[in-house]
Formats: sequence, C-alpha cells, structure tokens
Amino acid sequence: MRKKDYFCTMKRILSFWSIVIGCLLPYAGHAEPLRQQIRSLQVVVNDNPLAPPVMALGGRNHVCISFDELSHEYHRYIYKVEHCNADWSPSTEIFESDYLEGFNEQPIENYEKSFNTTLLYTHYRFCIPNKDLRLKLSGNYRVSIYNDEEGNDDEPVLQACFSVVEPLMNIAAQVSSNTDIDFNREHQQVSFSVNYAGCNVTDPNRELRTVVMQNRRTDNRVTDLRPDIQTATGVQFSHNRRLIFEAGNEFRKFEILDVHGPSMNVDRMEWFDPFYHATLYEDTPIRNYVYDEDKNGARIIRNRDNDDNATTCEYLFVHFSLKTPPIPGGDVYVYGQWTGAFSPEYKMNYNPQRQAYEAALLLKQGYYNYSYLFVPEGTEKGNSTKTDGNFYQTENEYLIFVYHRPSGGRYDKLAGFKTIDYNINH
Repeated sequence: MRKKDYFCTMKRILSFWSIVIGCLLPYAGHAEPLRQQIRSLQVVVNDNPLAPPVMALGGRNHVCISFDELSHEYHRYIYKVEHCNADWSPSTEIFESDYLEGFNEQPIENYEKSFNTTLLYTHYRFCIPNKDLRLKLSGNYRVSIYNDEEGNDDEPVLQACFSVVEPLMNIAAQVSSNTDIDFNREHQQVSFSVNYAGCNVTDPNRELRTVVMQNRRTDNRVTDLRPDIQTATGVQFSHNRRLIFEAGNEFRKFEILDVHGPSMNVDRMEWFDPFYHATLYEDTPIRNYVYDEDKNGARIIRNRDNDDNATTCEYLFVHFSLKTPPIPGGDVYVYGQWTGAFSPEYKMNYNPQRQAYEAALLLKQGYYNYSYLFVPEGTEKGNSTKTDGNFYQTENEYLIFVYHRPSGGRYDKLAGFKTIDYNINH
C-alpha cells in the first residue's frame, strides 16, 4: 500500500480509534491518553526522563506531567489527584484531606503552542508539588485530567500514574539466569529480601503487598507474593517460580532528529501532504542474541537542535514492519514504555503481499526504544518468543515495590522501593 493511500486510510479510522481508546481504562499503574487528540504523555520524576515514575516523599522531589493536544486551540484542562491502594483501586478509607494539602482539581496554567510545525499542537505541563497542592502520604497516585469545557467529570482525557515512597524498609535483591526451570537459556529469576526492623510488622502475610515489574511492563508484573522465609525482622522471596521472567531481548531503537533526512535505523524520510513519513528498516524475528545498548523501552523527545523540544519537534508517521509468516492464535503489537497497554493503535496488521506485519504510528520526533510482542487470544500478557526471542544475556531493569498496611491501617503506604539492573555485558 502506498503511503499516501495508507495515510488516507489512517485518517478515516482515527475517529473510530478515538471512540475505542476513550472507552478503555489504562492498565493498573500506567499512564495513558484516553483521547486520540492527546499525544506524547510523559510522567517525569526529578527531571530525569529515564527514571521510573517513583519519587521520595518530601524534600525537593517533584513529578512533572506533560502532554500535547493536537490543535492550537486553548482547552481548560483540570487535573484531579487521587490516592490509590497497592492494586491501584481508589483508597476509599481515607479522605482527600488526609493525603493532600491544598486544593485539588486545579487548572493547568502552563501551556504553549507549537512553533513552526506542520501539525499544530499545544503543549501542557504541570508539576506536583506546586503552590496549590502538596502530597502528604506515600503510596500510589493517579492523576486524571478533564476538559472543563465538556463538563463531564466521568470521562477524563488522560490518566497519569506515579508512586511516592516513604523508605521505611530496606530491600536487597538479585537477578540470576540460573533459574528454577533452566540455566543460562531463556529466563531470569528475581530473588529479594525485605528488612522491616524499623516498622511494626506483626503479620507480614496480611500486612505486606509486593509488586515486581520487568522494564516497567504492567502485563507481566507479579503481585501478592508469599514469602518463602520469615524472620523476626524481615521476609525473603527466593526460589519462587512466580518470579521467573522470560528474558526477552534488547530493545530495537530508532531516532528521528531531522525530518529532512534519515538517521538511526530510518531507511527514508518522505513528505506526503500534510505529514512527514519515516520508514524504518524492515525488521525480522531475532534468532540469536547480539548485545546492543538500549534504554529498556524508553523514549526521549528531542530534535537536532535539542532546544525547546516540547514545542518545536514535529509529529510524523513512523512506519514499522516485521517480515515473518503470520503467527496464528493472537496479535502482534509494537511495544515500548511509551505505548503503555496493548491498545488498538499499536496493533500491527498483516500484509500478505509483503508477508509482513505493518503499523504506522503518529509520533513526535525523538529517540525511541521498541520491541514486538505477541499477545495470544484471550490473554493480556505479551511475549517475545516468536518475534524478538528470549536470551538470558538480555539486560533488563526490575522494579520491586513493597506496600505496608498495618493492622487497623486505612491505606497502603509504599514503604520500600528498589531498582535492580541485570547486566552481564559490563
């Protein structure tokens, strides 16, 4: 299919996807736009776009949430902050005044129109804490953003999630390719211990909730683990088969810094009015491991000038293709930290003429990591077995969350957080 024809098809179905996406709720704990005209949502802690969305309670720590709305029309967006339990359900046993100091449901006052871009957009941004609002408790937080002009508080245009940790417990962790099901083959196993000597924990099985994530994925996260060993001052999780993860592979990557010429992993740049189009080199399933440094699925929005990136970067259609026979029994998705859940927008279509899966995504200029995940029918968990492979050498980031609700407690506090990188290549 020619790109001009493809764009016409995309234009016809954008309105349909906007309805579909608007009916979806994000996976627990993940930031995701819920309207088609909202793009490039970012949740950044302490100005580090590569850090996980977790910040310490108090001090000068802050989280900034930003997004683009695809027009130059001003919209009065209101943000509402909500405390959540460990499973991201609302914390119904505490009041807003328990976890917030100040005023909730404030308008976003920091916004700026794009400058000299082919696709017009307005960039909105706000940070927490600010002059109107400060967080008082640790735990999970969901921020819902509404268009005040629509007057419908039941339909946010986006939801962003982050966590606040009150480091009361120490976590020691390790990752090994010597797992309980194989040795230096396709998996990695996490083991960790939690020391809660400084906390009043009388029944860890009831009071503690743990979550382990690989590269911040929500589809294969592990929750509600039971410890293997319990002592007077802590618990240990070792030889737990639920903590065995498919190792995956290093993320593929591309970079678009200049819309007038190809850069890393871009085959060609073209202009089909009214959009630029970037065609990536054709991918194939990976059969052998080759180390290639990546950022575990992250993206960094930037252009060649690296100045005023928020408002000067172009939007363009990026064309992905994975040449392989059709994989029966499910769907293939383009995946990265920036895609979030397996929403319809990122599902690839199979082209029998080219014998390849294809997708065209409207993205903002920058550096992107991506992979291809296969999601079997009837499930919400992806795997890379038939697309990118699983290799024990793969460098992965694991996040460990430990929540505590003591007997009689009314909310889940995040009492411990740990990141651990598995990397045998350095």
